[in-house]
Amino acid sequence: MGEKNIRSIFYYKHFYLDFFETLNYEVKRKFNWTLKLISTIDRVPIKYFKHIEDSTGLFEIRVEFGSNIYRVFSFFDKGELIVLVNGFQKKVTKDSIKRD
Repeated sequence: MGEKNIRSIFYYKHFYLDFFETLNYEVKRKFNWTLKLISTIDRVPIKYFKHIEDSTGLFEIRVEFGSNIYRVFSFFDKGELIVLVNGFQKKVTKDSIKRD
């Protein structure tokens, strides 16, 4: 039995899809799994989908694979539609920032 989508996911222009094409197969699978989770469950854990503080309606989708972290900016349109804007791989951790 298939899960019912409670949200639809769309891409803004080609930016997310261009990012997605640069990823390896396993990371793409994890992204697809995460997007399915976001589209089918009512309360998505903040580990995968959270509001960006001090923003007006900007959210990030977060995918971890191995020691890599990937993020995609997104926003809601009309409450049930999530628009993916662009993605990137996080390169720097807070622990690696040099402090004086």
